[in-house]
Amino acid sequence: MRGTGAGRQRVKTAKRRTAQSTRWLERQLNDPYVHRARAEGYRSRAAFKLTELDERFGLLKGVKRVVDLGIAPGGWSQVVRRTTPGAAIVGIDLLPVDPIDGVTIFEMDFMDDAAPGKLMEALGGAPDLVLSDMAANTVGHPQTDALRTMALVETALAFAVDVLRPGGTFVSKVFAGGADSALVAEMKRNFTTVKHAKPPASRKGSVEWFVVAQGFKGRAARPTQDAPALS
Repeated sequence: MRGTGAGRQRVKTAKRRTAQSTRWLERQLNDPYVHRARAEGYRSRAAFKLTELDERFGLLKGVKRVVDLGIAPGGWSQVVRRTTPGAAIVGIDLLPVDPIDGVTIFEMDFMDDAAPGKLMEALGGAPDLVLSDMAANTVGHPQTDALRTMALVETALAFAVDVLRPGGTFVSKVFAGGADSALVAEMKRNFTTVKHAKPPASRKGSVEWFVVAQGFKGRAARPTQDAPALS
């Protein structure tokens, strides 16, 4: 590794390191958010994505119960814990996650039929906020990767609609272009406001965006397809 005249660190390609991994390492070494995360004790730079979304939308104000879908490595739950230390937090991920004080973590597939029940039992009541940083494992085909991730967003939204308290919020990662029109329509049917955002901590070259749906209307307040027409 060597420094450039401008202070940027450049990484030499090692014998067993691919060019791609070298570029990734170089980007990490020169990423100010990575340095901030280490300095502030966060597990990943992703913590600042939630911090910036919270600054814009007030996501964490007054929350008492939070669900963190795709919790690994735990940066988002760390932010919630520091911002609202009294909130109950449960998270789930396929990957192992080191314990976080005050957070209940399940190492299992959110798509497992038993997952929603386990999360809600551990939470002890309807959440104010459902966060989803889930993304499908990529296969290298952009359209396929987008569809796989969007399926996770749809599942996360269905869960949020089932469990959120009235007035609650749903936040989910989506790919470039945002949620598709049908998904946005479903969110607008269930929430007062729906907006897309790309926080500064999300790398410019990244395809990720976030959808923020606030003001959950509550299940009783939503018309059903088979409800009788009003005369």
